[in-house]
Amino acid sequence: MLATFGVERRAITFRRQTAHSGSTPMNRRKDALLAAAKMSVEIKSIAERSGGGVCTIGSWVTKPGMVTSVVEECWNILDQCHFDPVALARMLTGAQEESDRFAREGNVSVGWERIWPIAPRPLHPELIGLCDAAIREKCGTSHRLASGPLHDAGEMRGAGGPTVMMFVQSLHGISHNKMEDTPEEHREAGVRAFDRLVDKTQAWIVGRN
Repeated sequence: MLATFGVERRAITFRRQTAHSGSTPMNRRKDALLAAAKMSVEIKSIAERSGGGVCTIGSWVTKPGMVTSVVEECWNILDQCHFDPVALARMLTGAQEESDRFAREGNVSVGWERIWPIAPRPLHPELIGLCDAAIREKCGTSHRLASGPLHDAGEMRGAGGPTVMMFVQSLHGISHNKMEDTPEEHREAGVRAFDRLVDKTQAWIVGRN
């Protein structure tokens, strides 16, 4: 792995005016949920334009929260991740601009609240080279990627410690799911490559002292 992704996690709240859904014509509604729904679709385009980033809305809460009322408030959480800090900042700006546009179109207001940010954290370049060499020696092929999921390695690197990560692929790219699985021969190859990396790292540490 080359780095852990940076993250911008924000709460977005669209607000306006509740009204009885049965008596309010469609062209007179100020529907916070409709604006939020348009925003949820647009984040896919924002991620696609970023060149490797991801955007996810993982939670929605509406008020009053009943079908007989036009939604007065829609609160959701947006999670944006990228390995490039400039691209990450561009993704955030793009999302904020689009939320403003949908708020104007829907005659509602929108507010943002920062929940949690983290900068991208490049891993140690020399250890990346050792890791790459160990994989090639034991497996033949190595792929250099940045890690979207956050890991302890990111915190270790943030604290200043030399850090690298080695991963074995999951079938169909599925992770953090009960269906996640890796063929036995891939696990065995990963263990051999990791053992080789340990040897290389030990020699690297000795050579630095």
